[in-house]
Amino acid sequence: MIFYLGPLVLGFLLGFILGTRIKPVPKSKLKFDKEVYAIVVIVAIIIAYYQGPFPYYQDLPLASGILSGIAGIIIGKLTFGR
Repeated sequence: MIFYLGPLVLGFLLGFILGTRIKPVPKSKLKFDKEVYAIVVIVAIIIAYYQGPFPYYQDLPLASGILSGIAGIIIGKLTFGR
C-alpha cells in the first residue's frame, strides 16, 4: 500500500489557509460547537467515500485530499481562527 503525499499535503495546506480565514460574525449568532465539527467530519468521510481515490491511486477507497483538507480547515480554525 502506497500513500501519496501530494494530495495529503496540498489538501491540508489549502484547508489550513481557509481555516485561518474563517471569522465569526456576531450578528449571525452562529456557533461552532463540538456537534458542528462532528457533523462536518462525518459528512466529509461520506463525500470522500463516494468520490473515491484519484485515478490510479490504490491506497485507500477514500479521497485522501478531501479528508486532509477538512482536517486542515478544522485545525486552522481552532489554532488561528479569529
